[in-house]
Amino acid sequence: MPGPLPRPSASDRPADPHVPVLIDAILRECAPVAGVWLDGTLGAGGYTRALLAAGAERVIGVDRDPLALRMAADWAAPYGDRVRLVAGVFSELDELAGEPLDGVVLDLGVSSMQLDQAERGFSFMKDGPLDMRMSQDGPSAADLVNTADEGLLADILYHYGEERAARRIAHAIVLARGVQPITTTAELAEIVSRCLPRPRPGQSHPATRSFQAIRIAVNAEFSELAEGLAAAERALKPGGLLAVVTFHSLEDRIVKRFFQLASGHEANANRYAPARADTAARFEMVTRKAVAPDAAEIARNPRARSAKLRVGRRTHAPARAIAPADLGLPEFQKKGRR
Repeated sequence: MPGPLPRPSASDRPADPHVPVLIDAILRECAPVAGVWLDGTLGAGGYTRALLAAGAERVIGVDRDPLALRMAADWAAPYGDRVRLVAGVFSELDELAGEPLDGVVLDLGVSSMQLDQAERGFSFMKDGPLDMRMSQDGPSAADLVNTADEGLLADILYHYGEERAARRIAHAIVLARGVQPITTTAELAEIVSRCLPRPRPGQSHPATRSFQAIRIAVNAEFSELAEGLAAAERALKPGGLLAVVTFHSLEDRIVKRFFQLASGHEANANRYAPARADTAARFEMVTRKAVAPDAAEIARNPRARSAKLRVGRRTHAPARAIAPADLGLPEFQKKGRR
């Protein structure tokens, strides 16, 4: 049998539509990179290739998007058995790995690759079918927008998008769909925009928060994140590293809270409440606070502007479940609403 292929270097990585955000910070905070890693958001493979170039023995690349896995077949082939491609979601990553891991990296949110394809329906910048499904399966954004009751739509817009005009927008959506179904991103963006003041120069598009909220609901992103953090805790060896890149405050709040609880750094908010039972820390924090991109990275990749990286190292303490409410997931989700 032929010998192992040489490790591709960073310069060998082909140009890809999804620039790996904060990758230099990840490699720095996780050095030395070695052993078996799982990339829970494979995308175009930027993190996977960087981990392999930095010294990872193997990387398990997981993605729920069939397109990402089809695209990966070509660039992953030269790595042989150093890359294993798997279809799946965060909540299953320990089962998908099938072995103890030395590291897990999660890059949250939607990728540039998905945003740039109008037919995927993620962006209001390009008119396309109102879809937003990362897995290209199950109920779409159009299904949600055209069937959810007004109260649920308002909950989603408020809790997942921090949209202060959530009730007004939800009411406008219900009125519009009563005339004809809302089927395109342009139609939804126009409905939302009419409910809000015209943006000043430099401000984001009025539909930004609403599109974020609907995308999160369609893909159950917050529940997947909470369950994925727990799955990573179960999968990691003692000393294994969990690196998570977030892109907005809601995601970062969940990740920060997870690490606070798992590392035993939770503050006692009420001195009159019963003391919590002492539990061994399951993670030690590698990053004391979130790591942000520097000016040079933002100049190279504007998408990195709002990114934050948090890294924790697994201890020997047994894994333990954390209730979604303790991570700050919205209350309405606990009632079975998405």
